[in-house]
Amino acid sequence: MRLYDCRKASERDAAISAAVSAVRAGDLVVLPTDTVYGLGADAFKSWSIEALLRTKNRGRDMAPPVLVGSRKALDGLTMSVPNNVKDLAAAFWPGPLTIVMHYSPTLQWDLGDTDGTVAVRMPLHPVALEVLTETGPMAVSSANKTGEPPAATAMEAKQQLGYSVSVYLEAGPSADTVPSTIVDCASSTVRVLRQGALSLDRIREVIPDALGPDDE
Repeated sequence: MRLYDCRKASERDAAISAAVSAVRAGDLVVLPTDTVYGLGADAFKSWSIEALLRTKNRGRDMAPPVLVGSRKALDGLTMSVPNNVKDLAAAFWPGPLTIVMHYSPTLQWDLGDTDGTVAVRMPLHPVALEVLTETGPMAVSSANKTGEPPAATAMEAKQQLGYSVSVYLEAGPSADTVPSTIVDCASSTVRVLRQGALSLDRIREVIPDALGPDDE
C-alpha cells in the first residue's frame, strides 16, 4: 500500500503508472475526481468488484457507478447509444453528471444487482482521466466506509480504508464536494433521480421534457 502525491511533478508519472498497474492486477485504488475521492476497481474483474463492495461494507444491491475516460467509451458499453444520452454527454461531460442507461448484455462484467443498467460518468479531473484512459472503464464509488463521511483527500480515505487499497493518489482537497446529478435514461421518460451539481433546469436545457425526482 502506498500514497502518492500527484501535486509533485516528481511523483505524478510514477503515481499514474502505479495506479494503472494496480487496477490491471485487480487491486483497489483511491483517486481524485471532480467531486469527492473515489474508490476504484477494474469494472470487468468480478473479484475486484467484490473487494470494492466488501471494503465499503455494501451488498450487491448497491452496485457501484462506472467512470469512463472519454465520451467514445459509451460505444463499448451499449449496443446503441440513445440520442438523449449522446446529447447529455456532449453537454456535460466531462463533469458532474451521472447517466443511468442499459448496458450491452454481451459485456463480461458483474457489478452487482443492476437489472441490466449502469450509472456512467466521465469526471472532470486530469488525474482521474489519465488513469481511466489507460485502464478503461472503472467501477468507482466514494472512498469511504458506508455511513462515514466521504473523503475529501486521499489521506482521509486512507484513514478509513487502510490496507484494503493498494494505491492512493493524493491531489489535494476536493474542489467541490457536491455530488453529481443522476439522470435516468434507461426508459422512454428521462428523469432526474438526484439533483446535485447540475440543476433540473440545466438538464432541461438539453432534454426539455426531463422529469424531476418528484414529478409524476
